Amino acid sequence: MRDDDRKPTTTDAGIPVPSDEHSLTVGPNGPIVLHDHYLIEQMANFNRERIPERQPHAKGSGAFGAFEVTHDVSRYTKAAVFQPGTQTDVLARFSTVAGERGSPDTWRDPRGFALKFYTRDGNYDMVGNNTPVFFVRDPLKFQQFIRSQKRRADNNLRDHDMQWDFWTLSPESAHQVTWLMGDRGIPRNWRHMNGYSSHTYMWVNAAGEKFWVKYHFKTDQGIDCLTQDEAEQLAGADSDYHMRDLYQAIDQGDYPSWSLQVQIMPFAEAETYRFNPFDLTKVWPHGDYPLIPVGKLTLNRNPTDNHTEIEQAAFEPNNLVPGVGLSPDKMLLARVFSYADAHRARLGVNYKQ
Repeated sequence: MRDDDRKPTTTDAGIPVPSDEHSLTVGPNGPIVLHDHYLIEQMANFNRERIPERQPHAKGSGAFGAFEVTHDVSRYTKAAVFQPGTQTDVLARFSTVAGERGSPDTWRDPRGFALKFYTRDGNYDMVGNNTPVFFVRDPLKFQQFIRSQKRRADNNLRDHDMQWDFWTLSPESAHQVTWLMGDRGIPRNWRHMNGYSSHTYMWVNAAGEKFWVKYHFKTDQGIDCLTQDEAEQLAGADSDYHMRDLYQAIDQGDYPSWSLQVQIMPFAEAETYRFNPFDLTKVWPHGDYPLIPVGKLTLNRNPTDNHTEIEQAAFEPNNLVPGVGLSPDKMLLARVFSYADAHRARLGVNYKQ
């Protein structure tokens, strides 16, 4: 190929530049001139190349796929995404909660399970975890909880005493701590863990009837977890173990899937049920509200630009579609504000574009 046939390097505006190896100077050995726009542009872009990490859920990755409805639940909701036979494109992001962006995937920590459904009625987001409960039920305690799981202000080290101080002074956290410290505390990988809405939502059908609902995404690969020794060895050998596992599985055509099942509570029963059904630290007994099959989620495409498609992805509990609404869950109602505000702080006011 001749030199004049090669495509030139350009500025962000598409304008060819004389060189991407030599700055514009006053003479061969003179000072750099400020009107070397290409140099200034490159330095300015580099200074802004990385964005702040998420406050919780900083370490994670994701993939794209589809959700297909396999069972008829139209008697409970008019949401187009849950109508029989409907297929919807989906973005999924998995994460740890307390760890920073460079922390090991295999630390003992809950896992985030966030989904964005690209429905014909707009984007519907479900921001869940791999456990059906959470540590606190009141959002006023959430900030203190997250701080207790992160690094100390004085020595910048994580402190198990600080974590346990919060849990023991917050007895409502016992249910989630049991999950975290039990056999399911460290998933072998994201493909072998369940996902839960944890929160209760409201479904509305075409006749205007209302129901309370909880989502359960059951892994079709089966539950599989790491022992503490395995997790510690992997943390040192491959801190990106879960990220790598998901990417390689999809790249090799081994597409992971989850079967969505829901629990449905008649609207009026919430007032008389034996405990508060909107308490995020509690589960609904399956004997009272059995699981109802809905459909299947399959992830079949890796991102082509992880920073743009995954790191800049913004999931919001307030992204609801017709047929889906909120519940009186205090934590859920607080997240409606806090997630959008976090995106504005991390990504800027135009984060939805």
